[in-house]
Amino acid sequence: MSTIAPELVGDAVVGAPRPRRVRRRADLAWLGLVPFAAYVLAFLALPTVLAVGSGVVSEGRLDLGNLSALADPVILRTFWNSTWLSLLTALVGAVLGAAVCYALLGLAETGPVRTLVDAASGVLAQFGGVMLAFAFIATIGVQGIVTQFLLQTFGINIFADGTWIYDLPGLILPYVYFQVPLMVITFMPALVALRPQWLEANLTLGGTRASFWTHVGLPVLAPSFLASLLLLFANAFSSYATAAALASQGSQIVTLQIRTALTSETLLGRQNLAGVLALGMVVVVGLVMWGYSAVQSRAARWQS
Repeated sequence: MSTIAPELVGDAVVGAPRPRRVRRRADLAWLGLVPFAAYVLAFLALPTVLAVGSGVVSEGRLDLGNLSALADPVILRTFWNSTWLSLLTALVGAVLGAAVCYALLGLAETGPVRTLVDAASGVLAQFGGVMLAFAFIATIGVQGIVTQFLLQTFGINIFADGTWIYDLPGLILPYVYFQVPLMVITFMPALVALRPQWLEANLTLGGTRASFWTHVGLPVLAPSFLASLLLLFANAFSSYATAAALASQGSQIVTLQIRTALTSETLLGRQNLAGVLALGMVVVVGLVMWGYSAVQSRAARWQS
């Protein structure tokens, strides 16, 4: 008797049962996420729940009366300071970063200049805290190199009206310093995704480079630019280490106000103030990141 050979497709036998080892490997692949999930739970989710919970829970029971602290004029002023500082540095960083991205667009992707800028952006976007504060103090501080050079060479005293570097305006330059490289990282993929065929089609139909950017380039890049702007705003709004190291006196922004609420001995009867401030920050950053996700999902339609 002759036997009928099973039909082969590639190396697989049609109709043959799927090996159990493949299923087990697919199930075990999820174990690789366990360390990351444990890290997020221990250092992000749990602290957030505890911080927010301390603002609305008093003596083991729900107490929404603590939220009235958000109506305090001092608290409102700190939220406003954080908002305009974050918005200003995000706008400046977005514009400067977009200009850098546009300049890099004409260079070879694997060239030395673009590779160097990409690497430097990845490093400088994470450069902050005490190191960044010290760099600015040593450069444009009261006894900084640039400050003394301007004073001794041109007679220009940049601190004639006060030592603004240790106040709220002094945070603008350090924030812009790490906002620009972050913009380069987030916005460069959108510029790279612009297809040269679009420009060629525009020129073929009688258009110009200016008309390409006004009718094609800028409308297409607008969602990505807005998404990057929102990300920069959230980055500045939640920044703490640089402000704490540079503006050591006072509580001009929300993160510094939280530090004061946790360490001050004069805020008697307002032990939950830090949690209330943290809740306010979570709401603001959550709304911003929701907007970022919505805009980024729209931008990803054509980037893919």
